[in-house]
Amino acid sequence: MDVHFIDTTFRDGSLSLWAYSMRTGMIEAVAESMDQAGFAAVEVPATAVPVKKFVRELKEDPWEMMRMVARKMPNVVKGCMAGGHILAFEAPAPQELVKLFFKCIVATGVLNRAQMVANTTGQMENDFLWTFPMFRNLGVQIAVALAYTVSPRHTDEYYAQKARAVVALKPDVIYLKDQGGLLTPDRLRRLLPVIVQNANGVPVELHSHCTTGLAPLVYLEALQMGVRTLHTAVPPLANGSSQPSVFNVAGNARLMGYSTGVDEKILRSVSERLTAIAKQEKLPIGAPLEYDHAQTIHHVPGGVISNLRHQLVGMRMQDRLDEVLEESVQIRKDLGYPVNITPYSQFLVTQSALNVATGERYKHVIDELILFAQGVFGEDSGYTWMDQNLKDRLLGMQRAKELQELGARQRRDIPLKEIRDQLGGPGVSDEEFLLRYIMKGEKEIEAMRAAGPPKQYFNSAMPLLTLIQELGKHKQVRYIQVQRNSDSLVIQSRSSS
Repeated sequence: MDVHFIDTTFRDGSLSLWAYSMRTGMIEAVAESMDQAGFAAVEVPATAVPVKKFVRELKEDPWEMMRMVARKMPNVVKGCMAGGHILAFEAPAPQELVKLFFKCIVATGVLNRAQMVANTTGQMENDFLWTFPMFRNLGVQIAVALAYTVSPRHTDEYYAQKARAVVALKPDVIYLKDQGGLLTPDRLRRLLPVIVQNANGVPVELHSHCTTGLAPLVYLEALQMGVRTLHTAVPPLANGSSQPSVFNVAGNARLMGYSTGVDEKILRSVSERLTAIAKQEKLPIGAPLEYDHAQTIHHVPGGVISNLRHQLVGMRMQDRLDEVLEESVQIRKDLGYPVNITPYSQFLVTQSALNVATGERYKHVIDELILFAQGVFGEDSGYTWMDQNLKDRLLGMQRAKELQELGARQRRDIPLKEIRDQLGGPGVSDEEFLLRYIMKGEKEIEAMRAAGPPKQYFNSAMPLLTLIQELGKHKQVRYIQVQRNSDSLVIQSRSSS
């Protein structure tokens, strides 16, 4: 019996451990090997959140990154998080704009599998009705996630009902998405049969994080219960708050009598190359975690914690991470227990950081909490379960009236031509137009282009070139001589000439 693997290294692994700091050159250094490694699919950073990261912080062109991935990985199925929005943190973009966005992504060759979450921002009520046909027309597989959480309203019957609603739309795959690493083997034994039974023959996958240290055990339990596709990552972007290591899961699966389709020899070389890059760039190396009961209390996903640490350093609050996470527990309860996943996880920790920084709960309120109280994110958000006093307070604010008026204007189906005219007109390519829409103008895009081509990280098949590059960084090295038999090559430093 074969066990199949969805690789998350480039997308969720990078998000969870490196705050989306995996550069184009890092991906390129191992892309061809990943294409040949035997994965059922490989996640890629091809939607708007990583696009913003590439432009704003990494100063690299995300469209060129996507084309490179498509060129270097022509064989494997490539997936990314998708849906009826461009940025989940903002008001919904017009449908025609969303359709253009995913059409352009598919055109690069980087997207064959759209991964959508059913129970977060009203996708079941609204978006799925038009995004399913959109992705079908683009020839893209559809994988729908049921985001797992623990709360008084997220019962077995809740997940049974969600599974039935998803199946009615005929997706290719359903997967249980444990973004907080909250699943235990005992809980899986009760919940998984409920989902499988209501999936009505649609294949069920499992995606979990190692945040509590239990995900590898949960995966083995899932194998025994009949799940045959698991989401894993390649070290150093496995473990920690990321997915289980493909080496650990594959090795244990073989000991249990299963066969695996991945080529671990190829993946060892990938792991070695990425580990060398991590050390070179002083990026975290994922390691197995001890069980942390705090995770079962605050539920904040690893990728959000990774970004939160990064942001708290900028606020000079890095020593108050535990306070922020603790405060987020109360905010989640006040809001009616939204699933701690994008965009809610970001809202929760942002408001929590404000509460901790000011020393007063809800002294300053982010717009997203007001929108939440207005029901903008749909019934599944939990806003009907909100603390009534907080809800009344938020809806009674002057800002609530302003946001309601703004939302009414934004909800009108703005013609694509009108938006394009504001961002350069018909002379601007679709890709450039979409970048300007995502980045709110041209300034950051110009800074990205001014930074020059992306840094290269040569793969392990080019050790001599890598050695020369590293030696060239040292000022005391005046020249490098390479000799093979009677052939000799001398490379001299410009500063010494």
